[in-house]
Amino acid sequence: ISQVWNTTLVQVLRALPMLGVPRAGHQVRSVEQEVLWRLRRLPLRQLVHLAEHLAGHRDSPLLPEVLRKLELRWTELEGTRTVVTLMAKVGHLAPALMERLEDKALELAEQLDVDEIRRMALALALQQRRCVPLLRALSYHLLQKPPELGLPVLTDLLFAYSKLNFQQPQVLHRLALELQPHLGALTPAQVSRCARSFAALRWLSRPLAEGIAQYSLDNTRDMSVAQLCGVIVSFGRLNFEPSSSEEFFTMVHERLGGQLQQLEPMVLTDVVWSLCVLQQARPPYLRQVLSPEFHTRLRGDSSPRAQSSWLKLVHINATARLEAPGYQGPFLPPEALQEDGDRDKDKEKATTLQRGLWEALPGALGGHDLGCYNVRTVFGWDIDAEVVLDSDNKPLPVRDFSAPHLSHSEGTKPLPRGAKRVAFLCWEFPQFSSRGRDLLGRGALARRHLRRAGFLLVEVS
Repeated sequence: ISQVWNTTLVQVLRALPMLGVPRAGHQVRSVEQEVLWRLRRLPLRQLVHLAEHLAGHRDSPLLPEVLRKLELRWTELEGTRTVVTLMAKVGHLAPALMERLEDKALELAEQLDVDEIRRMALALALQQRRCVPLLRALSYHLLQKPPELGLPVLTDLLFAYSKLNFQQPQVLHRLALELQPHLGALTPAQVSRCARSFAALRWLSRPLAEGIAQYSLDNTRDMSVAQLCGVIVSFGRLNFEPSSSEEFFTMVHERLGGQLQQLEPMVLTDVVWSLCVLQQARPPYLRQVLSPEFHTRLRGDSSPRAQSSWLKLVHINATARLEAPGYQGPFLPPEALQEDGDRDKDKEKATTLQRGLWEALPGALGGHDLGCYNVRTVFGWDIDAEVVLDSDNKPLPVRDFSAPHLSHSEGTKPLPRGAKRVAFLCWEFPQFSSRGRDLLGRGALARRHLRRAGFLLVEVS
């Protein structure tokens, strides 16, 4: 075996498993040992072939040594295909090597073709590596490519960008524009995934969203309830109401009727919350999620997703109280709406905009006691600042008056005639277009609830 050339030796190692030779057999181990002795002398191309082959055999003693040699010789890497292959095949096995590959990919970004950009973005997404300089470079060069990217490229790039939460408006606009003509060729599962991806990125393309709504109407029988729920939740997050809303929501209510109990608790919470955003929540939906049997299961779960679902339940409870006059209950118990958490820690996490408001407002009011700051309401919304103004728009001591929006009210006086409550809300979207705040279903629901609770809103952005 010592007389076999390097290239042939590597080819033999890759061929033996295909011939049915046991990996634990002495033939394979003999070849692996010979390759191990020659690793330092192997050309880089052979090391890449070895790494690609051994990626599916992690128990091989060769793999760690091959990855170490590649990490040491990364400057010799040439060609985009080699870099993309290593990132996709073995990047997740060697974080240090992956960092070197990202540097090399940044150098070669201009030479990547569309399929290599797709594979590289997928590799980053599947490994949860949000390398912003590389993602920006991929986005720039993707925009220079000719139109008609192809359906696999469109869907994979959309998945990658949403998985990494990377918002690039020009790329998202192009993906939405080119995806729209292909909607008819997608399966219901693909349509639901695309809708969820755009919703996760907080990007609304109205023509595409209209197309998804029409697709759901045309393919009602083919879409499962779970897939339809994915579309509903996406529309709720984006606060999008289709032009054929009456027909669309009639279909939704028909499909959801009798299916609510079959949904997982957190999925059901997301769906009802989305219908609240879209002002389509019916009493049976509210009763289902606000019943003690349902919400007690969520209260006992401390996972982040369960905590998020609980906050949405509080929003649903506010919708039931403020926007459903014919709804008679049940509601969440008062003790479940009491303030929890450390408010000092919340202040530590405050944004620059919030801190600026808290510093400026006392001076404008004429005293720190004339306003409340960082207020947590029973509706599930945090108010950055609260002020009470009399009929002449002069500030009054806010803590002297009863506050039905709080779990515990310090004051007992009713508001004087002509007085009004003012809520200050800070909206920050540093990585998103200025119109983004109007697309968020969460923001729309907060505005409606606070207005119905009697607040005048001052939005700071």
